[in-house]
Amino acid sequence: MTRLLLPHHDGSEGYVSNPTPALGETVTVFVRVPAGARVSRVHLRWVHDGEPVFAPAVVDRRDGGGEWWRAELEVRNPVTRYRFLLRTAGGEVRWLTGCGLTGHDVPDATDFRLVAYAPGPAWARDAVVYQIFPDRFARSAAADSRPTPDWAVRCAWDEPVAAAGPLRATQLYGGDLDGVAEHLDHVADLGANTVYLTPFFPSRSNHRYDSASFDSVDPLLGGDAALVRLAEAVHARGMRLIGDLTTNHTGDAHPWFPGERDLYYFTADGGYESWMGVPSLPKLNWGGHELRRRFARIAQHWLTYPYALDGWRVDVANMTGRRGADDWSREAAVLLRRAVQKVRPDALLLAEHAHDATGDLDRNGWQGTMNYAGFTRPVWSWLRADELPFPDFLGVPGEVPHRDAAALVATMSAFSAQMSWRSWTSSWQILSSHDTPRIRSVVGDAARHEVAAGLLCTLPGTPMIFAGDELGLTGFNGEHSRTPMPWRRPETWDRRTLGAYRELIALHRTRPALRAGGLRWAHADGDTLAFLRETRDDAVLVVARRAAGEPLRLSGLPAAVSGENLYGGAEDLKVAADGCIEICGDGPTFQVWSVRNT
Repeated sequence: MTRLLLPHHDGSEGYVSNPTPALGETVTVFVRVPAGARVSRVHLRWVHDGEPVFAPAVVDRRDGGGEWWRAELEVRNPVTRYRFLLRTAGGEVRWLTGCGLTGHDVPDATDFRLVAYAPGPAWARDAVVYQIFPDRFARSAAADSRPTPDWAVRCAWDEPVAAAGPLRATQLYGGDLDGVAEHLDHVADLGANTVYLTPFFPSRSNHRYDSASFDSVDPLLGGDAALVRLAEAVHARGMRLIGDLTTNHTGDAHPWFPGERDLYYFTADGGYESWMGVPSLPKLNWGGHELRRRFARIAQHWLTYPYALDGWRVDVANMTGRRGADDWSREAAVLLRRAVQKVRPDALLLAEHAHDATGDLDRNGWQGTMNYAGFTRPVWSWLRADELPFPDFLGVPGEVPHRDAAALVATMSAFSAQMSWRSWTSSWQILSSHDTPRIRSVVGDAARHEVAAGLLCTLPGTPMIFAGDELGLTGFNGEHSRTPMPWRRPETWDRRTLGAYRELIALHRTRPALRAGGLRWAHADGDTLAFLRETRDDAVLVVARRAAGEPLRLSGLPAAVSGENLYGGAEDLKVAADGCIEICGDGPTFQVWSVRNT
């Protein structure tokens, strides 16, 4: 059975009257029951002060696709959980939760959620993020006159990156913030509207995650004045600028260390805790008031004039405040959220989390996460090349596994089921970053790369592109992926891939269904994946193939449908007399159609 013939609910505007409710508000929720599902009764179950409460749903309307059942619930608690109980005419009982339709009881962790905490900024819901690693993006003319610090090895722009060994953190290519400003045309032409910079604070490494100060911009990047110039240039284009704040640790050259021992974890024998045992990265102790006060001030300082950053990505947010029996993670997230909102209510606060972030979201702190677990891993597993130049699966021992489309949907659903729709759609979806192999090295060729970029731009969430992915750059680990941008060698650019990114980002930004629509999985088996994104007024069908195969037949779409092809060059959709549409088996391909009643 096609998945479109199953009852469905998600947290999008088509199914929830107000996805960002206030505490105490009554919200209407809907269940879509396709024709033929034989559902005779629907009950809403929601949790009221910890106790489950049931209320009957009623049929609100009928359309060509079936029935829409309606129920109301009070947003009683800051996070109000709910699910649906469905009974069929044959006496079958099913739960409908975030993990889909089940014939057995499932934990409350998979319930849908309404969140009454203040939502993230409205602009972030339409963001397309472009990640820049400053040392490797672009050099301005001023970079030539800056002295080489004692920790660094100066490299020519086209010199190969040392992917391993002692040079990894010390190779200095001299990229700076004025260089970034000089190439904003490229970012804008791509269609991105938000620039995310990895750290710009002084440090003793090229990556700058070992901060030596939070009070100034690294002179190697042009200093404070260069950040002001960049922020003004970004904002003049109507774009946003996001910084990177390291809250779990500093560098050992930071003036706080080791003199202010209360700010760190020192041991009785004179040693100290550090990030993953790296001595140059001493771990901060969030148990005291003074560290919290300082980070609130730091977060606020760079969001205000003249820098006016539009938010922070928080490095190692999953470890911040956690050490042994101590767990100050929620306190840190809430404090930073309140500090940011006090000076910039429209600023974004997003957490890095390399595995399961669901327990840290929907708690009035982080507004989303870098969704490695719920997006990057399943996409890699489905699209990976037969032969890979690296053995590491984002920190998991062994190569990236070969998995089919059903496993991709199961993984994405497992993670999305344990967070609110709001947190999922506010999270950054990532194909690769400065910490990972490049997506091109994962998938192996331009055709599968296009499929990956298509999923990035059509599945729920905020697309984040690591600078250079759009040119087809390769990299087999995080360091190797930080290859300088080949501005002076345009003949090396993969123009097909660049064109695909531009078209897909434009499609994402112009179709309401791709920015705010719900998600219904239509088909997931082997080499083929299909899904619908829908708002009340817009709907698109996406079909992705990693390899050629049999034609795909889908049922469950409206009988009178206009299926204009929006991306991929296929023919328009046609509904056959039996109510099915047939899609050719060419592959690898990525196709998008408009799907609306005529």
